[in-house]
Amino acid sequence: MRKGQQPPWIVPDDLWERIEPLLPKVERRYRHPGRKRIDDRKALCGILFVLHTAIPWEFLPQELGFGSGMTCWRRLRDWHAAGVWQQLHEVLLAELHAADKLDWSRAVIDSSHVRALKGGPKTGPSPVDRARTGSKHHVICDGNGIPLAVSLTGGNRNDVTQLMPLIEAVPPVRGKVGRPRRRPDMLYADRGYDHDKYRRLVWSKNIKPQIARRGTEHGSGLGVHRWVVEQTVALLHWFRRLRIRWEIRDDIHEAFMTLASAIICWRRLNR
Repeated sequence: MRKGQQPPWIVPDDLWERIEPLLPKVERRYRHPGRKRIDDRKALCGILFVLHTAIPWEFLPQELGFGSGMTCWRRLRDWHAAGVWQQLHEVLLAELHAADKLDWSRAVIDSSHVRALKGGPKTGPSPVDRARTGSKHHVICDGNGIPLAVSLTGGNRNDVTQLMPLIEAVPPVRGKVGRPRRRPDMLYADRGYDHDKYRRLVWSKNIKPQIARRGTEHGSGLGVHRWVVEQTVALLHWFRRLRIRWEIRDDIHEAFMTLASAIICWRRLNR
């Protein structure tokens, strides 16, 4: 971290202005109110601290004023259930679209394996990690490497099975006059997605598939376009909590994935 630069878990004012209206309002009870509720912004800082450092919830430093790790965990769970992170992601995508920073001429899809040390839903024996329990992060991004949608599956799921669900997961992106944009013109993918059935399904969405075929030599030239999704996966795994799946509950890990995607969009917006 550079001298004079804020730690990445401190929520800047302009980001908080986008998040605060999305948070569900909780009325304090007048009878038996209990302890005063920790400020939402401080709790969010605690969530970001865990996301960036991968520290266990119970070791969250109390002296930083974030509240207890369990309090921050509950806020992450409740806000994810209320759709806050997905709404934030869509708001930022709309701002990027309005600023002409989304490249809809193509989208790129890929996945990455992560270890799942504690097991849980959406895990499975990883074929690339000696059948150890793991999960897969699936990502679809635009031509500039901005994440449009992410998903989580077991480590033994075939990539091609997530091709259409990821395309469907791209939200309608507003920000300009007219109908919201949702579909890219072309879709690039590696050999893991090579299947004629899925090519036809992609065509049915009015998207031109550019998928490398198995058995052909490397050097097709598609890598010139596909590298952006590898960059996006690397940016997601820059958040240490996403490098290894520590959560047994899949919804908590998915909450971290969606929040990280929104932060990547926000950084690209402010670049």
